Amino acid sequence: MTTVREPCVYIVASGRHGTLYTGVTSNLIQRIHQHRAGTSNGFSRRNNCHRLVWFERHETMETAIQREKRIKEWQRNWKLTLIETTNPHWSDLATGLGFVAVPQ
Repeated sequence: MTTVREPCVYIVASGRHGTLYTGVTSNLIQRIHQHRAGTSNGFSRRNNCHRLVWFERHETMETAIQREKRIKEWQRNWKLTLIETTNPHWSDLATGLGFVAVPQ
């Protein structure tokens, strides 16, 4: 069985305009499952960042990692603008990946 690798940069949030976590992964579905299950200790678990509010696919992990590092350096209001440009209602985008929506 082969695992499909699709490099992505993503932002999960605790809620609308809540705490934000920016990450990178080669398997977005698996990573969102980990965030929701709380299986990895760290910032996103401590701050209840479970709602997928933005993601961007990349051709390679190298470009995804570069983009993640840039976004992590951004001011918060720039990240909010990035999210609201494509997701103005802060919908849980993980529903499009087969997950049940996280309540607002």
